Amino acid sequence: MEKFDNVEYFINRELSWLKFNTRVLHEAKDDDVKLFERLKFLSITSSNLDEFFMVRIASLKDMVDADYKKKDISGMSADKQLNVLAKETHDFVKKQYEVYNNSLLPLLKENHLHIACHGDELSHHEKKFINEYFDEFVYPVLTPMAVDASRPFPLVRNKTLNIAALIRKRKDENSKKKKKDVYLGNVDGDMDFAMVQVPSVLPRIVEIPTESEERKIIYLEDIIEKNIDKLFLNYEVISAATFRVMRNAEFKLDEDEALDLLEEIKKKLKKRQWGEAIRLEVEERMDTGLLNFLKNELNVDEDDVFRINGPLDLTVLMKIYSLDGFDNLKDKKHIPVVNARLSDCEDIFEEIKKKDILLSHPYESFDPVIDFVSKAAADKNVLAIKQTLYRVSGNSPIIKALANAADNGKQVTVLVELKARFDEENNINWARMLEKAGCHVIYGLVGLKTHSKITLVVRREEDGIRRYVHLGTGNYNDSTAKLYTDLGMFTARESYGEDATAVFNMLSGYSEPPFWKRYVVAPLWMKDTFLKKINQCSEAAKSGCDTQIIAKMNSLSDKDIIEALYNASCAGVKIELIVRGICCLRVGIKGVSENIKVRSIVGTFLEHARIFDFRIDSEEEIFLGSADWMNRNLEKRVEIVFPVADEDIIKSIKHYLEVELEDNVKASILLPDDSYEKVKRNGEAKKNSQDIFVKEAINAYENALKAGRTEDSRTFVPLKKE
Repeated sequence: MEKFDNVEYFINRELSWLKFNTRVLHEAKDDDVKLFERLKFLSITSSNLDEFFMVRIASLKDMVDADYKKKDISGMSADKQLNVLAKETHDFVKKQYEVYNNSLLPLLKENHLHIACHGDELSHHEKKFINEYFDEFVYPVLTPMAVDASRPFPLVRNKTLNIAALIRKRKDENSKKKKKDVYLGNVDGDMDFAMVQVPSVLPRIVEIPTESEERKIIYLEDIIEKNIDKLFLNYEVISAATFRVMRNAEFKLDEDEALDLLEEIKKKLKKRQWGEAIRLEVEERMDTGLLNFLKNELNVDEDDVFRINGPLDLTVLMKIYSLDGFDNLKDKKHIPVVNARLSDCEDIFEEIKKKDILLSHPYESFDPVIDFVSKAAADKNVLAIKQTLYRVSGNSPIIKALANAADNGKQVTVLVELKARFDEENNINWARMLEKAGCHVIYGLVGLKTHSKITLVVRREEDGIRRYVHLGTGNYNDSTAKLYTDLGMFTARESYGEDATAVFNMLSGYSEPPFWKRYVVAPLWMKDTFLKKINQCSEAAKSGCDTQIIAKMNSLSDKDIIEALYNASCAGVKIELIVRGICCLRVGIKGVSENIKVRSIVGTFLEHARIFDFRIDSEEEIFLGSADWMNRNLEKRVEIVFPVADEDIIKSIKHYLEVELEDNVKASILLPDDSYEKVKRNGEAKKNSQDIFVKEAINAYENALKAGRTEDSRTFVPLKKE
């Protein structure tokens, strides 16, 4: 659409992502959020930023190295993006540590938890404990490494904490006086460089016994630094400070040339630890000579050096969050309830056969999905189980159930996506285990990631073969199902079962169906379908119909979709977008996007569900699925989006969207200047969508227990106003 092909109409993807991480950081700053929850949010920003560097910054650096000139949809080249992101990421890290030092540390101390820092005075008793702890538990594990003519600079593993030191051999009793001679340049000739890795096998948080009600903790790296002279006998430690290296975690995989995809990925994973250094974090107090030495050895530019005023790697705050005794500073933990339809269910297959069932996680338990596979594995009438797996938990009950099914003689086909980033090794191990159990394991299609979430159970019944299907927006991961908001649906509808069979035939062979009865599948059909639905709303609006599009997703960056939304906006379609993370669409452009509103919800749970609702007068189509409106999802992955047919489930999903659109606690609105601001309440009562869904799920469960199970398949029963 030439009218909208203007770089000024699009936000850069990477800058939009940083805006998202800033919204997470705002939760760490929010006085209305409990203190330990604020620690958790700050930890999440650190974890997010690590991945951003290892993947996105790394990719941009690869583009520059390859002399890639093509600009992104906002008109920025790779080198321009890197220049802008260098400033933005340094500013962001500065804000992180302002929150840590100026807000969280004082509040922790007020609540009787003190984190011992470098300059803190320790009592004789505390020093004695730290020294003894080092001698007994830490010293035996450490391996100090020197660098000299015979010992080259060691390979520093990705994301590990290390302590670098400048040392000098003691010559005489006056050597201590020479400590101040030093070093604003490179390492002098009479000094040596040495380092020691902070062992990840030991707890990074160590609690110091105290005689007062105040609890005191210290980081492991600080214990090592205070005792570092014990590692270099007959040497004087001139300077020591902690550093951390971030490496390029992207790897190129030529699947056409790989004889064994599994083995090829295993080789690439080993190289990930030693990729190009793209970020160097150092303690702010690190000696200049020591820093220059590290920069030279790691070949890091000044823009890639981050001087940190505090502990490196703030993901350590999750360890503090896990400390016992501070429950009053944490949110009450939500225990997912059983879906009302399944609260007293003896036969899940009979229940699904009666009527489609909607599950909403983490408000409702993921256990029915596990039970679905487990009972299928043991059911003598089940002939086959087929499932796609993208990310699973470390001790997955789904995997165990699939292995049991194979042991019981079922035909078990599992697509394990080996290319799921940062889960490759985990998935390789599961693939091996499933193969040994007798499952037929496939690794997906060449050049495509399989990101769809689908399980098919084929069962022999009195009236013939029946197919039971589970489709979802999230992974088959019982751990993240307690943290991510996702929707899943059970159905025994024949058309859904036929499409499920077609999906697995496509994945395991070369069978490409001529059409789909229900599903919308990427990469061949999905983008065109979404564009068609958006354009139908546009044409209907021009004809005077009442039209609306409500879409909820993780990210929106596909140029064609954005242009279609602009066109719909100009036609008069009311568009409400709920986009958690990246959003490359601009709002408020006169004559382009005046009818589009974008909001982002960042709360206790990670918003992860994908919902697409197209309304023309009284007609409405709602789709759920695994795909975001990103080019990678629509054109480079196997994804499934499916329509919702059950009227009660449609009501439930409409209610879900309505509550999120009314959120005035955790929602932020995208403004025309590309910034986000929290929704203004203007005296209205607080409406936290996640809290509302927790209460509604509990309410529905308790009502089901009181009244017996119901045929109403709605997950969310709006609470009665008191």
